[in-house]
Amino acid sequence: MYAGMQARGHEVRVFVRDEASHGVFSGMVARTDDWQQELGWVQEAAEQGLIIFETADQGAVQDDLRAQGFQVIGGSALGDRLEGDREYGQSILRQAGLRTASSHAFSSYRDAADFVAGRHQRYVLKFNGTHSLRTKNYIAQASDSRDLAALLQFHANSEATPEPLDFVLMEYIEGIEIGVGGYFNGSDFLETACIDFEHKRFFPGELGELTGEMGTVVSYESSGALLDLVLRPLACVLRDGGYCGYINVNLMANADGLWPLEFTSRFGYPGYAICEQLHRQPWESIFLAMARRSAARFDTAPGFAVGVVLTVPPFPYRQGYAELSKGIPIILDHDLTPADREAIAFAEVEMRHGDLVTSGTCGYVGVATGCAATVDAARLRALEVASKVYVPNLRYRNDIGARVSDRQLDLLRQWGYLDGVPARASTVGG
Repeated sequence: MYAGMQARGHEVRVFVRDEASHGVFSGMVARTDDWQQELGWVQEAAEQGLIIFETADQGAVQDDLRAQGFQVIGGSALGDRLEGDREYGQSILRQAGLRTASSHAFSSYRDAADFVAGRHQRYVLKFNGTHSLRTKNYIAQASDSRDLAALLQFHANSEATPEPLDFVLMEYIEGIEIGVGGYFNGSDFLETACIDFEHKRFFPGELGELTGEMGTVVSYESSGALLDLVLRPLACVLRDGGYCGYINVNLMANADGLWPLEFTSRFGYPGYAICEQLHRQPWESIFLAMARRSAARFDTAPGFAVGVVLTVPPFPYRQGYAELSKGIPIILDHDLTPADREAIAFAEVEMRHGDLVTSGTCGYVGVATGCAATVDAARLRALEVASKVYVPNLRYRNDIGARVSDRQLDLLRQWGYLDGVPARASTVGG
């Protein structure tokens, strides 16, 4: 995002808070070691000056900057709590009139194991806090959650596994997982909202660790119903909480209703990179329109965008990254076209002695994207782009979008959650 703004002629200064990530985009974007010392520079730009936050743990800082008159895109202290405190987020959703799954808070593995053992239903283990290890979340596979109970008991008995600060057990909901994301300008949502289908497991076929995201299908079409049903009821609380930025609600949908699962009070990864492929306006235009409340919508392309996350070992873990993959070369195919290059959004990379290499903390190389009228065509385009990126031991899923079938889209429309399905998805599987 920042490299794109810089390439379009804007002055950009990026602050990297995490020491371990300090190399990311080194040699590629202008950097600053102290963002607070740059506030005068932002003030000099007047209405053209923007401050962008991409985390959900600096909301109070953002609130203070807005009080000082700065144009800030990101979130707010409220947004931090919506994402980081799952119980609170669920309570806000209920207050907005949305139905939620039952959820139970714990601070002890042993107490949670006893709770699960006394019931006969499936639960999902989710840790609170924006910095919690997503790979520690777990979805019970057994109908009575005996596998989850055994895992909790294992952690309770393991001296090597410290007690977590905070986690929840949420009732498992059967259905189709879908997200809706909107751009909130501090007063209301822009009319432009998107739907998304995340693929969180590490391996094809939804096997392996929960990584956060290995790829996603996005469309700006047919989102009006979910915008009205899920996001607009939250406008009052976001307005009162000083929120200004992108926010996403992940849901399970079935014939009985919509079941919101969690908030993402920021630009998620790889969401921003995939959404951008459907934008007909650059990010800076969208952000300025939000900060100034000067437009009710922005233009997007029809159809679907598919993003495939490119990784190297030991992703999704951090242990051993320096020995296995950090600093290895990234080579692009000689036949890479300008359109191909635009379809690649690099993440944990840097420029070292004129060469592009891996950087960061866990081997998240970037995202290969594709856009088309159907999910399948967009998926194949993303895989074509991915095949032109050469990194030792590069891994990615080749089935992103395959489960977003005609049947799923038809069901979502029949249930009233999509106001007409976008161009039909000619996919296999599902």
